[in-house]
Amino acid sequence: MNELDQIARGIAAALLEIEAVALRPQEPFTWTSGIKSPIYCDNRLTMSYPEIRDLIASGFATLIEQKYPDAEVVAGTATAGIPHAAWVAQKLGLPMIYIRDKAKGHGKQNQIEGALKPGQKVIVIEDLISTGGSSIKAAQAVNEAGGQALGVAAIFTYQLDKAVQGFADAGIALDTLSNYSILLEEAVELGKISADDLASLQSWRQDPTSYGV
Repeated sequence: MNELDQIARGIAAALLEIEAVALRPQEPFTWTSGIKSPIYCDNRLTMSYPEIRDLIASGFATLIEQKYPDAEVVAGTATAGIPHAAWVAQKLGLPMIYIRDKAKGHGKQNQIEGALKPGQKVIVIEDLISTGGSSIKAAQAVNEAGGQALGVAAIFTYQLDKAVQGFADAGIALDTLSNYSILLEEAVELGKISADDLASLQSWRQDPTSYGV
């Protein structure tokens, strides 16, 4: 098992431990879109656990050093990506910026806050990838502002086909510290779900409408 695989399993276990990720195959959650989902992820909870947020920041630092060694700026997506971007920027000794979902309607009407120089290579930090749309827009905003988005790095992804296809179509690289498949493996090992639930949870990723809308 390589270093990034070890990080993925450690973070999956940590997210389950603090219930940042909850699995309810028998009583699914309802997303804003109306989709019924057996999983709910709220990585904002990690801010309240110093050891876990440091584990995440260290994981991002390792990922960036291995896959994006040319990164010159760390960008956080508003709002959930901002604290993690700050912690990893501090670890790497790099400048930090953050990206709003849209430009402000007053003042300088900035969409990107902080100093971004023309041509600077940027890694975008996100907390969660569901369908990927907002993360893709954040990376595109960096490019439109004159920077160069090397890719998006997120704590966790549901691994939905729509997100995979969206990043591919946009030509934007995506890396995550952990993912749905690894999380399910850890959940079984930790006794969070039964073996009977596993097949249902795996089928949801292949077809997110399998729980109904």
